[in-house]
Amino acid sequence: MMGYGGMGWGGVGVGGMIGMVVFWLVLIALIVWAVSRLLPGRQVRQGHSQPGQETPEEILDRRFARGEVDLETYQVQRAALASARGEGLR
Repeated sequence: MMGYGGMGWGGVGVGGMIGMVVFWLVLIALIVWAVSRLLPGRQVRQGHSQPGQETPEEILDRRFARGEVDLETYQVQRAALASARGEGLR
């Protein structure tokens, strides 16, 4: 006798074994995905800001619109930000 029902795997069968492997792979992938979404990590931002955060250019634009900086200061700082990002002048 080989066990339950003569299958040798406790009555699970080959389909059950494959299903169990798929289940564990999906569960592990889900855990890895959830942890990667919850933990702050290295995120490449190419000009896009996260919701609720402004880019330096947006802050400078807002300050210029409010009159907190003059045109010359705005242009100098905008050029410095563009060169720091490697964009050059627009």
